[in-house]
Amino acid sequence: MIDREVIREYLSEELSGIEIPKDIPHNVLIETFCRYIEDDYYNWIKDNFMTFFDDGDPDWDWIRERIRYSSKE
Repeated sequence: MIDREVIREYLSEELSGIEIPKDIPHNVLIETFCRYIEDDYYNWIKDNFMTFFDDGDPDWDWIRERIRYSSKE
């Protein structure tokens, strides 16, 4: 779940100078944007899961290589 406070701060900075219509409450805008991000995020995770695990036929050698690479960072 997206941290609403982080999004609130981010939108405050990014939307400075942009007039938000009076009929769109700030809290509703933040919540709607968070849900939009979460929907996209979960779809992104599903797509990456399928790629990483090769549509259910994982290449464990490739995964081991990724683990080695990641552990060096």
